[in-house]
Amino acid sequence: MANSLSFFIDGDWVTPSSLQTSPIYDPSSESPFAEVAFGNTVDVDRAVRAAAAAFPQYSLTTRQERLELLERILVCFNERAEEMAQIISRELGAPLEFARDVQVGSAHAQLLQHIETLRAFDFETQSGTTRIVREAIGVVALITPWNWPINQIVCKVLPALAAGCTMVLKPSEETPLSAILFAEILQAAGVPRGVFNLVNGEGVEVGAALARHPLVDMVSFTGSTRAGIAVAKLAADSVKRVCQELGGKSANILLPDADVFHAARRGAELCFFAQSQTTHVLLRAHATT
Repeated sequence: MANSLSFFIDGDWVTPSSLQTSPIYDPSSESPFAEVAFGNTVDVDRAVRAAAAAFPQYSLTTRQERLELLERILVCFNERAEEMAQIISRELGAPLEFARDVQVGSAHAQLLQHIETLRAFDFETQSGTTRIVREAIGVVALITPWNWPINQIVCKVLPALAAGCTMVLKPSEETPLSAILFAEILQAAGVPRGVFNLVNGEGVEVGAALARHPLVDMVSFTGSTRAGIAVAKLAADSVKRVCQELGGKSANILLPDADVFHAARRGAELCFFAQSQTTHVLLRAHATT
């Protein structure tokens, strides 16, 4: 992959300050098939400062300008959807059909949903004598997990773009290639310089540097409870807003009129969806008596 040893910062693919790299393994064969650059605090600072510099201008863009940007992203995403599926299949170890239909398919659905949400969203509302104006918060740090690599990236990047925020993305170090491809998609779609930035690396260094950086206004994190606690602590010193989705186990609740046998069979099937590597599989069942 052409840009796997670079970071996307301030509209360009740049050479990392560190020489550290990491192999990316194909879980189906346990063999390395790519190499990705890992960053450090210097790279994070460069990316955050680029996002901070871009915020004043981007936050003043109109709804129509942001809509046109999101629509261009959708077009560019569709053009490279098969390439995205191939990459996710290898880095995640997922069957190609699952990568196409579920991983890329869910990201495509999210793209469509965020476009329609932005089209109808009320940025200004009246409540009695109070005028409520919803404004972009500033620079957001986006930290995503490995199990839904492109879905979770789209779920964080698109709302941030729609709201007028600028951002730095740190994807999972296990599945970074789909994030690099998505950065190429955003570049092709004409995302303004500095609005979107990508730095790969380990959570203990790159993720921590983002969470504590004084110019980051908000952190959106999806991952383990252990890591989420660390992010919240690091963000607290600068009173950042923190939005987290941590490890959870969804409950299958059976009401008195439920078909118990159908619920048990369907619940067991869903337990193994995505090899159970997702927080919404029904690993607990609660039945009323």
